[in-house]
Amino acid sequence: MSGHSKWATTKHKKAVIDAKRGKLFAKLIKNIEVAARMGGADPDGNPTLYDAIQKAKKSSVPNKNIDSAVKRGAGLEAGGADYETIMYEGYGPNGVALLIECLTDNRNRAASDVRVAMTRNGGSMADPGSVSYLFNRKGVVIVPRGGLTEDDVLAAVLEAGAEEVNDLGDTFEVLSEATDLVAVRTALQDAGIDYDSADANFVPTMQVQLDEEGARKIFKLIDALEDSDDVQNVFANFDVSDEVMAAVDA
Repeated sequence: MSGHSKWATTKHKKAVIDAKRGKLFAKLIKNIEVAARMGGADPDGNPTLYDAIQKAKKSSVPNKNIDSAVKRGAGLEAGGADYETIMYEGYGPNGVALLIECLTDNRNRAASDVRVAMTRNGGSMADPGSVSYLFNRKGVVIVPRGGLTEDDVLAAVLEAGAEEVNDLGDTFEVLSEATDLVAVRTALQDAGIDYDSADANFVPTMQVQLDEEGARKIFKLIDALEDSDDVQNVFANFDVSDEVMAAVDA
């Protein structure tokens, strides 16, 4: 998971300061709307909404936008769209498996966007179920390093159900069963440890190791997919070494 997580975290940070900021904000707002629709407007009683709001705040989404999204989702304010989650499966260059999670109010547009991004960037669509078995749903919490060690983080989350803590450089990644996500996140808060995001994500069970050329191709494909307003998340089973990451960043 290391290379992919590290890349995704770095890219998210870059998006907050560059031109993709508007797209990132829109996706975070959509998350909040859907969470409020599913579980109500009270973050204390709706952990998914709580995490969606926290993530938006960490990315500097203005509070008034967050409040409006909660109200729209909960039906307290007009203008909420009826979003549905659709999962597409496919393969990228070098046989990398991809799960593409869409949150959309227009199924045809989402399907078209995904198909075009895939075919233009060396990917191919796959039948439902042919890729998803390579992933497990896991709770993923990203913790900024600050002055923390891996042992500090592990001590805080072990009894809450955390399975492993991975050192990603500037951050730590805490993995758990998806059902233990709230317990793990709460354990960190109780220990006074700040976290950047807490999500239920699809984590690959095996990985394809990529060289620099392979990494560039898959990054280009994922960027093209994430350029669609309907694509909420892209999960992939590639790994890249620190050396390859450094070469691509350069």
